[in-house]
Order: sequence, then structure tokens, then C-alpha cells
Amino acid sequence: MTADGLPQPLPDWMTAAPVGRLFAALAAGGAEVRFVGGCVRDALLGLEPADIDLATPEPPETVMRRLAAAKLKAIPTGIEHGTVTAVVPPLVAQITTLRRDVATDGRHAEVAFAADGSEASWAADAVRRDFTVNALSAGPDGRLHDYTEGRADLAAGRIRFIGVPEQRVAEDYLRVLRFFRFHGRFARGTPDPASLAACRAATGELHRLSGERIRDELLKILALPNASEVLALMQDSGVLPVLLPGAGFDAARFMRLLTLQAQIAAAGGIEPEVWPRLALLLPAGQADAVADRLKLSNAQRLRLQGLLEPLPLDWAAVGDDEAFGLALYRHGAERCRDHVLLAALADPARDALAAQRLAMAASWRRPVFPLRGADVLALGLSPSPTISLLLRDIETWWAAAGFRPDREACLLHLRGLVRDGNEAEAGALADPAAEGRQKRS
Repeated sequence: MTADGLPQPLPDWMTAAPVGRLFAALAAGGAEVRFVGGCVRDALLGLEPADIDLATPEPPETVMRRLAAAKLKAIPTGIEHGTVTAVVPPLVAQITTLRRDVATDGRHAEVAFAADGSEASWAADAVRRDFTVNALSAGPDGRLHDYTEGRADLAAGRIRFIGVPEQRVAEDYLRVLRFFRFHGRFARGTPDPASLAACRAATGELHRLSGERIRDELLKILALPNASEVLALMQDSGVLPVLLPGAGFDAARFMRLLTLQAQIAAAGGIEPEVWPRLALLLPAGQADAVADRLKLSNAQRLRLQGLLEPLPLDWAAVGDDEAFGLALYRHGAERCRDHVLLAALADPARDALAAQRLAMAASWRRPVFPLRGADVLALGLSPSPTISLLLRDIETWWAAAGFRPDREACLLHLRGLVRDGNEAEAGALADPAAEGRQKRS
């Protein structure tokens, strides 16, 4: 074990008043409390952590009492595994009792708490974690505790399983996906050979993971700026074909998508999204199967379906302001944006036009059709399916006119349609043959 210090001065989030209150509450009985895991790693890298995790040797019931005594909100989010969530606005932190694994089955772990607070108990808690860079801990003064050479691995840009990689993976097969994600975020150069070999050997066990857990990790991988490199590594390791059967990874095409998204974001457009990236891996007709496998929400399923279905919009229509505005109205800004982005992959000459249309779609606001059913009824028509048909006809005319006709113009057009319809009906009544033709039609 090495003991060193975090860079001084400590980051603001570590010295913020809510953090101080939390440490004071947890240490009230004399127990040592430390920052643990990813937040310590991020402090070393100068990053703002997504989550703040603390550890203490005291059992979760005692943690709950300490927080209650300090009038801090405590939520027993995972108390059977020793985890309590503390809320000290605006801070939300997880406090976990030092523990060691008693049994694992590749998805869950049975744990035992180590309440003596000895250095050995801190070390035992550290070595049960996945990667060396995630096993660091630090006191509130910034004193660093490193039991697995995580700091050296972090400095070298190396992601490495703690201990025997095969054993770490067998404890929780989700660690295969986490390896690729962490490699993509923090590593430089080639992957650690032993860790990569353990991931490759575990591909036959990935089917045991729930769709929700695969979804969460896969979407995080797809969101990486270097997602193309990570996916290529997953493809070569046999992991990607297991996660997405039938997936086809075209590295050059995927890299072009990432480049386009980055250019659009840099120009003030939308930030890169994961859904076009996921769609680029899938063959047509696979949206529902993947949505079922990954337990996507209904909105996510529809987004993926739209990405994998052709949109009746060619480049001539994209280049015409009114035609593209009509497409936005008919199909929605999101689907048009996805269509233009994916279509541009095959034609670099269209990049400027694609960027222009993506910016237009990002700022587009759906025009409000100025008529309602009451406007039709006001002309004396009885409630019937004809009302909806009339409104749809007028809306189509209004949209095709570039949404320019105002309410009065739409009402005038409505009166004309009603008048023409009444005249046609009167003519049919005066000519029985015409009435028969009308019924047959």
C-alpha cells in the first residue's frame, strides 16, 4: 500500500460545506471516513466527478443513526449491501460500509461487513473492486491510500483488473463491458493483455446479464468521443457480436459519423447523440429485436425505428427550404435530423448542406395550424368523420403553401371546400344517375 496526497489545493467539491457536514456527521463516533472509488480517481485527473462515494467501517444502521442525529436525510438505497444515500443539498452521496465478498455468481455478490476499521479492512474493501484505478481512497485532508498501484496505472493510461482478471470478471460479467468503457475513457495505447484476454474468454457468459445492465453500459460506450476505437476492440474481441447479434461495424463509416457530429457540435449545433451511433451498427428491421433485448423505453424504441426506416426525402428536397420545412412538419425535427445526418455519411460533398439543415432542424418550432373542428361546425355541418377529413385537407393545403396562409385565409379555403361539397351533393340529388355514381365511388 502506498500513501500519498492528492494535488493541493483540493478541488472545490471536496472542500464544499455540504461535504464537510457529511464527514462531521459520519465521524462523530470516531470512525475513519474516506472518499473512495471514481471520485478519487477523478480528483487525480482534475475532473469533476459524476458521483461522490464515501466509505466507513461502521455498519449501515449506525450510518443511518449518525445522519439522523445530524439532521441529514438518509435513504437506505442498498442497505443489504451496506449502502446508504445521504442528501445534503445540493450534495447527494453514497456511503458504503467496508465489506468483502463472501460469494458471487457472475451477477450479484453476497457480502460481509468489516467493522473493525483496520488498515487490513480498508485493503480488503479495495481489492474487491474491479480496476486498480477505481480502488483508490482518500481522507478529507487529501491523504491518498493506494493498495493496488492504481495511481501508477492511471498515470500510465492503463486499465487493469485487480488481482486475477478471470476471477474479477467471473464475479460480475458486466465488468467486461466496464473494461471497454474505462479503457475508452482513461487508457492510452493498447489494452492490458491479461485483462483483454479475460474479457474475450467471458463472451459466452454475457447472455446472463440483464438487458438493462447491458443497455446502460453500451450507451455509455457509444457516447465516448473515441467510441469507434472502443467498438473496434469489442468487435475484434467477440464481445460486440454477442451484445448485438447481427451487428455490422464499419469502422470508416462510424468514424465519419463521429467526425460529423463533432463538427456540428463545434459549430453550435446539437451535441452528439448515441442513437444514430447505435443505428449505424444495426441492419434494417432490427429495431424491435434490439429494443426488446436492451429493454428500451417506448420513446427510445420509436427513435431507433425511425433511424432504421427510410424517410421519403431526397437531397433535392433537403436543399429546398419549403420542401424541408414540410418534411419537418410531417416527420418531426428529430427524425429529419437523424435522416440528414445518416444520409450525409455517404456523400462528403453534402456536409455543408447537412450542417445547415441540422441547424435548421435544431431551431425549428412546429407551426400551429390555425383551424379547429369548431370552425367547421360553425358553418353548419353536423359532427361526423367529414369534419376531420376537411381539416386534414386544409392542413395539407396550408402546409404545402409554406404555412403562410393565416387564419382568415384558411377559413376562406374552408368555406370554399364546404360550398363545393354542398354543390356536389345538390347536383347528385338532382341527377339520380350521378347519385348512384357517387355511392359506387
